[in-house]
Amino acid sequence: MSSTSLRPCGDFRTTYKADQSLFPTKWIFRWSVIGLLVLLCSPLLVDEYIISLLILVGIYGIAALGLNVLVGMTGQISLGHSAFFGFGAFSSAWLNTTTEIPVLITIPLAGLMTTAVGLIFGIPAARIKGLYLAIATLASQFILEDFFARANWFTGGSSGSVAETAMFFGIPLDTDIRFFYLVLFWTVVSCIAVANLKRSRDGRALVAVRDHYLSAEIMGINLTKYRILAFGISSFFAGLGGALFGHYLGYVSAEGFTIILSIQFLAMIIIGGLGSVPGAIMGAVFIVLLPEVMEALVSLVISSAPIFSGLESGKAYIKEMSIGAAIILFLIFEPDGLAHRCGQIRKSIKLYPFSY
Repeated sequence: MSSTSLRPCGDFRTTYKADQSLFPTKWIFRWSVIGLLVLLCSPLLVDEYIISLLILVGIYGIAALGLNVLVGMTGQISLGHSAFFGFGAFSSAWLNTTTEIPVLITIPLAGLMTTAVGLIFGIPAARIKGLYLAIATLASQFILEDFFARANWFTGGSSGSVAETAMFFGIPLDTDIRFFYLVLFWTVVSCIAVANLKRSRDGRALVAVRDHYLSAEIMGINLTKYRILAFGISSFFAGLGGALFGHYLGYVSAEGFTIILSIQFLAMIIIGGLGSVPGAIMGAVFIVLLPEVMEALVSLVISSAPIFSGLESGKAYIKEMSIGAAIILFLIFEPDGLAHRCGQIRKSIKLYPFSY
């Protein structure tokens, strides 16, 4: 056999450019393109109920990406992510109502406004860690919740605020199918942005802060700067997702951005995989679909065995309980998340029959 017919049997990279590529392998790139094409065609393949679930996955996925930068990449903790999510929703509605700026522009502007608020809360939080940091971010949750209830000029107070329909060159995005493409655009942009952040100098500095902050400081990394930066980036994506959420619903109320939603955001990145861009989206898919699956299972049990008809009144409790149970089970049996498990499966298939 000639030497020219030989092919490498592994994944060999000989340059820094190849090592820092956005897609580790050609197959991942191809499957990503195929997945994007399927999503683009999904309104032709599924009904509007599935499209509504995909919209929620995209919106929550954007917010989870921001939290993953803070928790997964930098090693911080935040129990107030839903408050920044809500601030983005109120900001976009307020900007559009008071200044008549088009909704498509107020959505990213709301992300920038939320970034400013996140930086304010990030300054004191950047100097503490552990339990104290968790309490500080929990305080930001309650502070912003109280602000939402009292700032009638900004949020409408207890009455809430109307979020106008987005317009694209005169076309109202007033249906799930039309709004789906707006959410898909921002989801793809957010995923690419966070993936490129991980490959950048600042992204490697954030990871160094997470892995060993003393070593990072000795290497010249400004810990305070990068911790505050992580809060700012996290808040931007939370505000962006919140703005999309507000205009999707058409109405924004303070009751929708409680500590429970913050815990759900944490669940998304824990289940999906800390520090992983695909993991944030996988976690959002899991959290959005789990209550739907549990409701379908309960309905199936009731229809097949009428003796369990009493479960009908406990559907809401079962749906909420399933999320808590999922967090516990993943922390015990799959602490690295779904993204890591998918990577292990891909490697075992690639190395078959030597999958050990």
